[in-house]
Amino acid sequence: MSIARNLLLAMSTNAWLRERATKTAFVRRSVSAFMPGERVEDAMQAAAAQQQQQGIATILTRLGENVTRADEAEAVTRHYLEVLDAVHAAGLRAQISVKPTQLGLDVDRESCFANLSRLVERADARDNFVWIDMESSPYVDRTLDLFRRARARSPRVGVALQAYLFRTAQDVETLAPLGAAIRLVKGAYLEPPAVAYPKKADVDENFYRLACRLLAGDARQAGGLLHIATHDAALADRLAAFIDERRVPPSAYGFAMLYGIQRPLQQRLVRSGRPLSVLIAYGEYWFPWYMRRLAERPANVWFVVKNVFARASSGR
Repeated sequence: MSIARNLLLAMSTNAWLRERATKTAFVRRSVSAFMPGERVEDAMQAAAAQQQQQGIATILTRLGENVTRADEAEAVTRHYLEVLDAVHAAGLRAQISVKPTQLGLDVDRESCFANLSRLVERADARDNFVWIDMESSPYVDRTLDLFRRARARSPRVGVALQAYLFRTAQDVETLAPLGAAIRLVKGAYLEPPAVAYPKKADVDENFYRLACRLLAGDARQAGGLLHIATHDAALADRLAAFIDERRVPPSAYGFAMLYGIQRPLQQRLVRSGRPLSVLIAYGEYWFPWYMRRLAERPANVWFVVKNVFARASSGR
């Protein structure tokens, strides 16, 4: 893993930097490349005007994590219930993605599950779907437990798995027979080398192996769905070739990307008839998420870092 990536991931958790950077005009302008606005209305407008008209589905996520009070988790839950209602009323092809710690996982596991269950029940009623985000490695077991319990009640829930974790291959083997919906990502947290591949090439290769496993015949027969969440054009093309060779139907997979990243690749996938969902983030708590996005774009790293520190030190 590159020094720049490690630095940015470490910076994502720095409270001093977050407080200053979020007030910096340069940083706020930079963030606009990755999110259309802080309000859910901004995200829904982008979903309708920029994505749905192009045949691109949307996943909406409100930024934030690690709430510390039950009333905060309740507020997040109510927000997502309202989003599901608003999406239904607007006729948008838009799902939601939530972090367990937004729903109170750090507060009380059972209350978190109750909040998640409310969202899945509303998704059932609105013909929609709930994705559970995966957070850092200490949360994996609890997150998968939440997913399995929710999945036992309804098929309208999926979970993200991270290809950089050594354990994910075994997690795939336990989830594939369930016909699970899985969004496979590379991983965006700073993890110790004891639990995660430190080299990008190894992460890429593991991503490919895991995706192929989830596209295998037995996983498809169980009813599984794979979201291939990558902005790596070479990896996307390699998996597209595998999909065509194995004649994987569009109902069993889709590509998933982030708003504002690799738009030429997004357009190419849509033109070639590949299912594509683009995640649009919104909300005020964007700094950790933004730094993790920068860590995925090495070409922009030093330009942004230099400007952040220069303007933060000058008070602008």
